Amino acid sequence: MKRLDTPLERLTRNTAGRRSSARTERKSGRYIKARPARGRPRDIAFDATLRQAAPHQVHRERANVAFVVEREDIQEKVRVRRTANLILFVVDASWSMAAAERMEATKGAVLSLLIDAYQRRDRVGLIVFQRERARLVLPPTSSVELAQKALRDIPVGGKTPLSSGLYLAYRVMQIARRREPELTPLMILLTDGAGNVSMTGMPAQEEALRMATIIRHAGFHAVVINMEHPAFDRGLAQKLANALNAPCYSLPDLQAESLVHTVKAELERRG
Repeated sequence: MKRLDTPLERLTRNTAGRRSSARTERKSGRYIKARPARGRPRDIAFDATLRQAAPHQVHRERANVAFVVEREDIQEKVRVRRTANLILFVVDASWSMAAAERMEATKGAVLSLLIDAYQRRDRVGLIVFQRERARLVLPPTSSVELAQKALRDIPVGGKTPLSSGLYLAYRVMQIARRREPELTPLMILLTDGAGNVSMTGMPAQEEALRMATIIRHAGFHAVVINMEHPAFDRGLAQKLANALNAPCYSLPDLQAESLVHTVKAELERRG
């Protein structure tokens, strides 16, 4: 399990201006290179096409034309454009850990990331799980004002429906990606990994691990913040991270700033 300290903070400060990018089939975005056209070309790279055809001119019958371009010469543009990130916090609000402090740190991180994303297309959401089920407290948004209202009063206490939190996160990310296929969801899961409420009657821990595997197979990225005290750590958060194929961090002093650094560094690493 990784411990975050000043080296990570230096990395974040040096690279915080960058954001994720992805290839796109649309005629928008930055033209980075060309490739041979496939099927009916929609976005011809004329410069690359002319370069491809030029060496063959001495062998081609040009008749009344100065330059001959054949089908195999045609190149199309490969473009990239900045993609939006969905940063979805999924937070244990039960009494299994220091819930009040954890919620305050999460609220601060959500607002900080929204302010940082003001001129970008990034969105932030928050799911909390406690008692019998998970709740979507803050649907994905880029509005600081909406977030402030939604985060004002969040109850804590009760049991730990971990698998319910994972299931709701899966649904939120699935719907968001269906609406915007080029969206990049990132789940930030704050937990000790110890669920004790089942949705299906299956043992709670087994159900949570299965739900984590479903999230991984769907191609969603995640980060696990292990909130268990080191002296009592049973390795449950790390097992959950393994099922998610996600890094697992320990933040000894959980504050909004350290949480924001973690999220930004992960976005940079994946971008």
